[in-house]
Amino acid sequence: MNWYVGWTMILTAFITGAVIGIFFHNEDFLGGYHSFRRRILRLGHIALAALGMMNILFYLAYVAADPSTQLDIASLGFVIGGIAMPSICFLSAWRASFRHLFFVPVVALVIAVIQTLRMDAP
Repeated sequence: MNWYVGWTMILTAFITGAVIGIFFHNEDFLGGYHSFRRRILRLGHIALAALGMMNILFYLAYVAADPSTQLDIASLGFVIGGIAMPSICFLSAWRASFRHLFFVPVVALVIAVIQTLRMDAP
């Protein structure tokens, strides 16, 4: 699952980057360069690429090697965090009140990393 989610996230990062990039030349796009909406949109775009890569690296290091319950929890945490983080960034650019949901991907990713650290190195 991490393999497909990771590559899908990277593809989505390319597409969202292209769409957002069409409007970046406009100084006032989403309230200007330093506006919350524009910054959180950029964060969502970067989160797609970075967390997509994390999912692929996790797959290559662990999932292909030896399935276990710890691995399943870590895997699910990376997937939930990877999807939720950019989603909440994009939703927060639309409605600032969505920023209160950032605990969801953070908790998922923290659990994923803790579970990964508890496993033996590949």
